[in-house]
Amino acid sequence: MKTPAVTPSRRPADAPITVFGPDFPFAYDDWLTHAAGLGQLPASRHGTEVAIVGAGMAGLTAAYELMKLGLKPVVYEASRMGGRLRSQPFEGGSGAIAELGGMRFPLSSTGFYHYVRTLGLQSRPFPNPLTPAANCTVIDLEGQTHWARTLEDLSPLFREVAQAWSDALEEGAGFTELQTAMRQRDVERVKALWNALVPRWDDRTFYDFVAQSSAFQRLSFHHREVFGQVGFGTGGWDSDFPNSMLEILRVVLTGCDENQHLIVGGVQQVPLGLWHHAPPHLVHWPQGTTLARLHHGAPRPAVKAIQRAGNGQLEVTDAWGGTRRFDAVLVTCQSWLLTTQIACEESLFSQKLWMALDRTRYMQSSKTFVMVDRPFWNDLRANGWPVMGMTLTDRLTRGTYLFDNGPDQPGVICLSYAWMSDALKMLPYDSAKRVQLALEALRKIYPGVDIASHIIGDPITISWEADPYFLGAFKGALPGHYRYNHRMYGHFMQDALPERERGIFLAGDDISFTPAWVEGAVQTALNAVWGIVRHLGGTSHPDNPGPGDWYPHIGPVALPD
Repeated sequence: MKTPAVTPSRRPADAPITVFGPDFPFAYDDWLTHAAGLGQLPASRHGTEVAIVGAGMAGLTAAYELMKLGLKPVVYEASRMGGRLRSQPFEGGSGAIAELGGMRFPLSSTGFYHYVRTLGLQSRPFPNPLTPAANCTVIDLEGQTHWARTLEDLSPLFREVAQAWSDALEEGAGFTELQTAMRQRDVERVKALWNALVPRWDDRTFYDFVAQSSAFQRLSFHHREVFGQVGFGTGGWDSDFPNSMLEILRVVLTGCDENQHLIVGGVQQVPLGLWHHAPPHLVHWPQGTTLARLHHGAPRPAVKAIQRAGNGQLEVTDAWGGTRRFDAVLVTCQSWLLTTQIACEESLFSQKLWMALDRTRYMQSSKTFVMVDRPFWNDLRANGWPVMGMTLTDRLTRGTYLFDNGPDQPGVICLSYAWMSDALKMLPYDSAKRVQLALEALRKIYPGVDIASHIIGDPITISWEADPYFLGAFKGALPGHYRYNHRMYGHFMQDALPERERGIFLAGDDISFTPAWVEGAVQTALNAVWGIVRHLGGTSHPDNPGPGDWYPHIGPVALPD
């Protein structure tokens, strides 16, 4: 492909950080908002059906944009619409909700917030530790309890840990220089700096990065322990210690661990909003067309099989035995489902890609929520501090978050948010037992606070690894997985694929380089939109080249197999 005539616009060095690369520094936000749109299709293709497997954020983003371009998405969903953007209301709770999946969304996720704004939704700061939104933070480690509003309120030990983490990032990754290049959207500089880090850190774990840094080697093991247990930004890091360091670098470089907001009323409104939203500008379809109307109100049932039909199309079979044929299919479910839930014809993907899909490693995650009669945690103790705060601990609960919906409204407490081994401890238990265990742990931190007396309604819990349609919360790439990620992420570029492997596309945060963050789902969905348009004979507008137009020039660096 020729280099696009339109080059990315540069920004000042102090511009807000966004999820711009680093693997593929393409400006998805600019592409989305350009007046020329995402592309055009031959008129003969208008109304062509395209299958979308999964009605999460990736699936509905792609369906919404493909509908705008004149195609007819046919969405299949095996469980609940929204995927892991799942907001469950409490019964009779006056709008109180439990965010069972994604709940905090960094402002650097500019593609995601494009759709938040499109739908007219509101956000507000998430009550993360040591943020004004949390009011106060309580850190409980090894039986010692520390109260703080800012880092400066904590003992020197915590400030030393924070400084060591900052120093380690500079030493091991040239953090400031690379993030500045990302702020500026200096594509050549981002590529030069990041491409050098990929072979250096792909085979090494997050823990190795921390333990071998001179910044942490100057300190005690206890400093490392504190960093793992409570960390900074969103909380403890130890559940990620086995992961590839590349994955952690992407999180901090793109600002995903800071400046996070929640979506007022629940984040599930975003994917469901795309389902019901009538875009102001449509090709082919009459004004007022929505995905919901095209589907007569509901998506089609679960997909049970995908295979190549005799005429070269892709044949999709649903749970009730119905079959339909499509020129293009987009799969957005977790990749493991292609071997456990869906009979996917093996020849549709190369053996190299199957290796990547099957070796994807998903992390466990559990949450336990209760609704309370009021935000009682704001009551003041004699010393002027609130009776409770956002809590980080080495106890069973790990992270406890407090959601204030107003002084006269029911509040919500996420009693426990845990990952990996801490999440597995909860797996065998029902919601009542989980609440009991959480309350017992919190009682040791707040011996004078009767949390149970404020609980109203039934608790809400989830273990994502126990859900047969997910089998885990999100991908956590292990050392050596960069090549697998490269294969999955770049699969939308299909010109070089054999004919038997074309027409089926992949999207979702587990296909992206930023798993666990909704922006990864949005960006891979937009990659798939470009790929499907090209597969069906369409093109990008010359004034608004898309990700596939730029991919040959600034795509992720390839490591040798």
